[in-house]
Formats: sequence, C-alpha cells, structure tokens
Amino acid sequence: MEQHTRRERPLPSPAHQIETDDRTALVCKPRTKGGNSDLPSAGFNVINSIIGSGIIGLPYSMKQAGFPLGILLLVGVAYITDYSIILLIKGGNLSGTNSYQELVNKSYGFIGYLILSTLQFLYPFIAMISYNIITGDTLTKVFQTIPGVGPDNLLTYRQVIILCITIIFTLPMSLYRDIAKLAKVSFISLILTTVILVIVMIRTTTLGPLVPKTESAWIFAKSNAIQAIGVMSFAFVCHHNSFLIYGSLEEPTLSNWSRITHVSVSLALFISVLFAVCGYVTFTGYTEGDIFENYCRDDDLATFGRFCYGVTIILTFPIECFVTREVIANVFFSGTLTTILHVAVTVIVVAVATSISLVYDCLGIVLELNGILSATPLVFIIPTACYLKLSEERWNHSDNLISGLILTVGVLVMTVGFVMTILHPQECSHGKEMFYCFPHNASLYNSTLPPF
Repeated sequence: MEQHTRRERPLPSPAHQIETDDRTALVCKPRTKGGNSDLPSAGFNVINSIIGSGIIGLPYSMKQAGFPLGILLLVGVAYITDYSIILLIKGGNLSGTNSYQELVNKSYGFIGYLILSTLQFLYPFIAMISYNIITGDTLTKVFQTIPGVGPDNLLTYRQVIILCITIIFTLPMSLYRDIAKLAKVSFISLILTTVILVIVMIRTTTLGPLVPKTESAWIFAKSNAIQAIGVMSFAFVCHHNSFLIYGSLEEPTLSNWSRITHVSVSLALFISVLFAVCGYVTFTGYTEGDIFENYCRDDDLATFGRFCYGVTIILTFPIECFVTREVIANVFFSGTLTTILHVAVTVIVVAVATSISLVYDCLGIVLELNGILSATPLVFIIPTACYLKLSEERWNHSDNLISGLILTVGVLVMTVGFVMTILHPQECSHGKEMFYCFPHNASLYNSTLPPF
C-alpha cells in the first residue's frame, strides 16, 4: 500500500486503472506530516472562517429570497459547503496535492491555476477590506456612547479607528506563520458571536413589536432569490483556507477532516439560521444589508452587540490574511517565504486593504458581486469540477452525480446572480437612522431594556 501511496500518477492511458482499495488508500491516508492543531482547534478555525462579516447580511438574504425559501436555501448552501469542503480534500489526496492552487493546476493546468489564484486572492482580500470598514463603522458608534466623547473626538472618526485597530491588533496577529496559533483567538470569536446572537434574539422580542411589519413579509419566494444565494455563499465560504486548516492537523486524515467539517458547518448553520430568522423577524422589509444599521444609536444593548461584533471581526481578519499571503507565496515565490518576505508581504497586503477601507465606506454592491463571482465558484464550481476531473468512479457513482448537480447549480447561480446584481444592486444606507429610532419610539424600547 505504501508503494501505491507514493506512486506518481502516470500519463492518461486507456489501460490505466487504479484499484478500489488503492484509491481508498490514496483518499484516506495522510499525505504529509501533520501540524500542531487538534480537532477542536481546527474546528474553531473553520467556524471562525465561516462566521465572519457575511453573517450580518443573512437577515437581508431572507428579505431577498422570501422568508421560507430563504431558510431552505440557507440549509442548502450549508450542505453544499460541507460536501464540497470534504470533496476538496478528497481531490487533493487523489492528485497528491496539498493546496487548493496545486489541486486546480493538476486538474486544469496553468489557466485553471491562474483563475483559481485570482479568485482565492480576491475573496479574502475583499473580505479584509469589508472587515476594516465594519470595524470602523461599528466601533465609532460604540465610542460615541461613551460620556465625554463628543462629535469632534478622534474616536468618532472611522479612519482613526481603522488605523489604530490595524496597527495594534490585526497586523500583529496577521504576522503569525502558523495558523494553529489562531485557535484560541477563534474560540474567543465564537463566544462573542454567541453573545451577539443572544442580543439579536432579545431585540426580536423587545424591538420587533415596535417595528411595523411590511406587506408580503412572509411570502414564500421572491425574485431576488439568486442574489440571496450569493450573500449566503459569501457568508459560508471557507474553501480558500481549507487546505491550510487541514494541513495544520496533527493527524491530517480524511476521516478527521470529515468529522471537523460536519460539526463545524452544522454549528455554523445553527448560528446562521438563528441570526437570519431573528434579524428578519424583527425588521422584515426594512432589513438592511448590515443588520446593525437597523438598530438605533442610543440602544445600549445593540451598542454592546456592535462592540462584540467589532471584536469578532478583528479576530477573523488574520485568517483571511493568511490565505492572501499563501496565494502570493505560491504564485510568486514557489510556496516559500523567508522571514523578511513573510513580513514584507504581510505588511503590504494589510496596508493596501487598510488604505482602500479608509477611502471607501460603502461596499454593498462590491460584497454582493464578491459573493456571486468569487464565493460561488469557490463553493459550488471549482471543488466539484476538480473532483469530476480526477475521479475514476463510474459516471453514476453518487459522488459524481452530486458533484455534477452542484456544478450545474453553481454555474446557474453565478450567471443569473451577476445579471440580477447589476440590474438590481444593493442600496447603501450607510449611517442612516431608521424612522422607528426617533425619540417617541426609542423611549419605548429602551424602557424594556433589561439591566445590563
């Protein structure tokens, strides 16, 4: 078996077949020496990668798709995420590769490698920009509630907040070389996400009755359902760092990875459904792309939620930076960075992302396009296309049939979603105070605020 495991794949030949037991060995046997992560640590990194900035847009996806259909689509996207993450590692083991880029290069050559590298860089890089913007917008609202902090205070300027957070927190954490060191950070982020979820649930009962319900709030399906899938894909995609986390395992086997994936995606789905349902039920047709834009500025509980979410985003930022740096290392430096190059590339990537986030404060349509054009191929199309290319099972094998179905759905979502996003772009309501936040309404819901 060891001989088969190390054997290079020969050139395609009609006579060449890999026996079932040998193929199973290729898929299940660890390819390389493991890293420093145990199963829980790797699971926290997967969950933290999923529960990023995209979660605050999930209530808005319910508004786009229609509430009942939105829930079904969210479950469907989670299932496809779970299935395709495992499929990625299967494809990597079949091809003897240990990165997303190498897998695509082995499957579709240099052109495929360049396309994947571009997508794999753009998705986390734009996510880093969005994280900075959300951090600046969120924490400025938090600091505005501090007594003595007036409108001219430096803490009320989003640019100042973004720069300070970058220099003090995100850049130092991004300079780590081993992603396993972020496991404790990911665990803290998960706890804070749970706190945010509790706050959103509380506001569903205290603020929800004061927000007028819109017409057709509970309609089964709406015409923007395809766009909603883009938002959900943006929220769930973690494929771009799956090989990094898999490689960090002490025992990188397919069975261990499958267990991590099932548990992590299931927990992420549970959190996402609760967040989407509570957020949408509270605001229905008034739901914004950033759910925290719906809460009033003088809502103390929501302010604490903003603070927790800001910290969560800060803790998630380094994971995305790891991916962008790995793509650059693989494309330009043969996968290896010296200490000096490691620092230089990290600083440049973080500096460029920060500079863009200082200039632009509303990336609604960009994030939606990122979900359609980057996240959808990474989740739906590329993992299944690679597996179908490498698989030597019969065409009617379950993995091949499911992969073909997911691939078809991905192409449809990407094509139709792009057209609809251009025709019906997400509006930017940055900084807008909702009508129900005026004093005669605000006093009502603040009177229901439990002691905090």
